[in-house]
Amino acid sequence: MKTLFPISAIVLVLSACSVHRQATVSEMDATSGIVRLTYGQAMLQNAKTDDYVVNGTATNACQQMGYATAFAYGQPITTCVSSSGPLCINESVTLLYQCRGIAVTPVAPAWN
Repeated sequence: MKTLFPISAIVLVLSACSVHRQATVSEMDATSGIVRLTYGQAMLQNAKTDDYVVNGTATNACQQMGYATAFAYGQPITTCVSSSGPLCINESVTLLYQCRGIAVTPVAPAWN
């Protein structure tokens, strides 16, 4: 009983850990205007991303495909990457963004 308390206290403390992650572009589809960003999350972690930074990353990817901006849609998709028995040790979290608008590049006048 004495060893159970320290172990349960450690598990409780570790389960509350928030870890900041930076999502990177994993897939871009110009036809449908979808950008997927992913980041990893280990067991007992509560990974967080900065919405402003993630939206900027998605908007840059959309602009590379000719769109103006990106809007988040749907819920994050969590997939187990590696498991040990019934436990998932590492997860991959995918964020979906929809590209919208047409990026207009200004054209210099012909008389300059």
